[in-house]
Amino acid sequence: MTLPARPLRLATTDSGFDAALAARLHWSADTDAGIEQAVADILEDVRKRGDAAVLEYTNRFDMQAAAMADLQLKPSELKAAFDGLPPRQRAALESAAQRVRSYHVAQRKASGESWSYRDEDGTLLGQKVTPLDRVGIYVPGGKAAYPSSVLMNAIPAHVAGVGEIIMVVPTPRGEKNPLVLAAAHVAGVTRVFTIGGAQAVAALAYGTETVPRVDKVTGPGNAYVAAAKRRVFGQVGIDMIAGPSEILVLADGTTPPDWVAMDLFSQAEHDELAQSILLCPDANYIEQVQAAIDRMLGEMPRAEIIAKSLTGRGALIHTRSMEEACEISNRIAPEHLEIASRDPHRWEPLLRHAGAIFLGAYTSESLGDYCAGPNHVLPTSTTARFSSPLGVYDFQKRSSLIEVSEAGAQVLGTIAAELAYGEGLQAHARAAELRLKR
Repeated sequence: MTLPARPLRLATTDSGFDAALAARLHWSADTDAGIEQAVADILEDVRKRGDAAVLEYTNRFDMQAAAMADLQLKPSELKAAFDGLPPRQRAALESAAQRVRSYHVAQRKASGESWSYRDEDGTLLGQKVTPLDRVGIYVPGGKAAYPSSVLMNAIPAHVAGVGEIIMVVPTPRGEKNPLVLAAAHVAGVTRVFTIGGAQAVAALAYGTETVPRVDKVTGPGNAYVAAAKRRVFGQVGIDMIAGPSEILVLADGTTPPDWVAMDLFSQAEHDELAQSILLCPDANYIEQVQAAIDRMLGEMPRAEIIAKSLTGRGALIHTRSMEEACEISNRIAPEHLEIASRDPHRWEPLLRHAGAIFLGAYTSESLGDYCAGPNHVLPTSTTARFSSPLGVYDFQKRSSLIEVSEAGAQVLGTIAAELAYGEGLQAHARAAELRLKR
C-alpha cells in the first residue's frame, strides 16, 4: 500500500510562516564523518599508488578487473553501443544532443569570445578566452544511469574547445549501460574509464599511470563523490557541490492541476530528500493539486519515494498574491522554477534567483532535463543566489591582455608609481618610473 503524500500546508498569513518555511527549506550539506575519513584515505592512497590503488578499489566496490587496461573502453565500443540502440532511442538521443549543442554554441558566441580595444594613447587592453586543456566528467552508473548527464557535461566542454574530455563511469558487476556509452559517442567524449567513487575523482585530480590528470572535474555523484570533489578543489576546478533536486512551481490557477501535481512528482521521484514546492494565491486551486496528488500517486512506479519526499520536504503554500509568490521564490532561489501561468512573461521580470526558469504551462521541467537545450546541471540549496547553470564558460578561462604604448606608459607610470610608493613597494614604483621620459 502506497503511503499518502501530504506536503506541508502553509499560508503567508500564518504568524509563524517565516520560521516554518525556513525549517522546511533547511538541508545540511555536512558529510558524515565516516564518509569524510574514508574519502580522505582513498584520495591519499590514489595520490601515492596511482593505478594500483584505483584497481584495488574498483575490484572492492564495483567490478573485477585484472588490469587497468580492462577499465578503459575503446571508441569502437561506444560506437557499437550507439549503433545497437533501438531506432527511436537513437533518434531521440541525437535530437537531444543537437539541441543541447545548438544552445551552447549560441552561449559561446554571446559570452565566450576574446576581445580587445585601444585607448586614445594606443594602449591595447582586452581579454583572451581559451578553453581548458583537459576535463573529467563523472557520470553515475549501475542502476542510476543518466545519458542526459553525459550530454549536459560533455557537449558544452566540446563546444568550448576543450582538447580532451575524460569520462569516468562506475559499472557495478560489470554492467555497462548502452545508452550512457552511446551518449558518450554522440557528445564527443575522448576516453572512457569504467571506474567510479572517490577513487575515480582522485585519479582525475592527481593523474595515474593510466588516467590523465585533468584541469576540472564536473558531474553528479553520491556522497563519496561529492566529498571527494570538495577535497580536491584547488588541485583541480570543480563545477559545484550539488544538493538534492528541487522544483518550485508558481501557479496562478490556470494550469490543469494534474499537470502541476505531476511536475511536483518529477522532482520528488529522484529521492526522499528532493524538494517540491507550490506557491499559489488561489486556495481552491491548491486543494485541487492535493486531490490530483492523491489520485495519481498510486500510478507511479516510484510512489513510495515520491510520498516520502513530498511529506518530508514538500510544501503547498498559499500566498496573498502572485507578486508575493515571486518574492518568496527569490528567497528560496530554487534549482528549477516553473511559472505555470497564462501570462508567464508578466512575472518573469520579478524573478531574480533561479537555476532555470520554465515559462508557461506547456514548459514542463522534464523537457529541460533532457532536450530543450539549456544545461540541466543547476545550482541547488539556494546557491542560485550567486551561481549559474553549467555552461561553456565553465570550460573556459580568461586571461587579461595589456599592451602599453610609450605614450601610455607616461600616464600610467606616474599613477602606478604614486600608488606603489603609498603601499611601500619601491621596486613596483621604480619599474614604472624607469619607463618615464626624463
